[in-house]
Amino acid sequence: MTTKKIVLTGDRPTGPLHIGHYVGSLKNRLILQETCTQFVMLADVQALTDNFDNPQKVRENVVEVALDYLAVGLDPGKSTIFIQSLLPQLFELTLYYLNLVTWNRLKHNPTVKQEITQKGYGESVSAGFMVYPVSQAADITAFKAEIVPVGEDQLPMVEQSNEIVRHFNRIYHTNVLVEAEALIPKIAARLPGIDGKAKMSKSLGNAIYLSDTADVVAKKIKGMYTDPNHLRVEDPGQVEGNPVFDYLEVFDPDKEKLEEMKAHYRRGGLGDSVVKKRLAEVVQAELEPIRQRRAQFEKDRGAVMQLVLHGSQRAASVAAQTLSEVRKAMCLDY
Repeated sequence: MTTKKIVLTGDRPTGPLHIGHYVGSLKNRLILQETCTQFVMLADVQALTDNFDNPQKVRENVVEVALDYLAVGLDPGKSTIFIQSLLPQLFELTLYYLNLVTWNRLKHNPTVKQEITQKGYGESVSAGFMVYPVSQAADITAFKAEIVPVGEDQLPMVEQSNEIVRHFNRIYHTNVLVEAEALIPKIAARLPGIDGKAKMSKSLGNAIYLSDTADVVAKKIKGMYTDPNHLRVEDPGQVEGNPVFDYLEVFDPDKEKLEEMKAHYRRGGLGDSVVKKRLAEVVQAELEPIRQRRAQFEKDRGAVMQLVLHGSQRAASVAAQTLSEVRKAMCLDY
């Protein structure tokens, strides 16, 4: 019998999940839970690295993100959904791994450097923020994850985790820790923000959320950025770089009709309102079942939290076994 590969994935609970998450990662998780042993982490501690002054926001969003998971179809019987802060084993592993990474290496992690610039931290960046790649290594290795679905910008994190694995196994003459393979979704990069910005994000407020009502989704699509030079219906329009068509590429199941619409838009005679109407139809059709499932789970938030707490107990048991093996390799098994 073939052993299922182990997958670790998850999100920082700093706000609701948007449709970029859905097409870029959540759909993949639905497939992975059928074929792999999947752990899905609510990374509340990592969220605190840049929300340390607003812990209530993180706490409240733990349930919100869990609701999004259940709404899209993640099954707690197939995927272990857990809260990062409830697994002390992760923090003990982080402490051990810090001895295997130089401060210079952390400073030059491309993802960390980029996020420091984006957030404008400069020299005021916290030590907790600087070492969160090591925390991620603990998250990955605690479950001996073989696959880690990440965005391309997070690839350096998986690489750094694998460096730690190799250093640990070499120094302590063991094979306890396992290297992970990054699984990069191809669709996520194709969904820019509704304002035309390069990336859909919570901080920019340019996203359509899974928890948005039908009216809110309709309003957001109606106000979406299009070709700024397409001033009149009869004017030729630009399809490339037009977020409305980027979204249609992902959500419209009728690819033949979409190609006809693109050609019509390019030659002129097709208004933005018509294109946006089609986008609203297909997005609403995709989101409506998710809204309905979310509404059912939302009736009992306490039960949702109990599912997550139960998953956290299961995850802690797995992490404890890895920690025991790590401590033995380090001669700390007193």
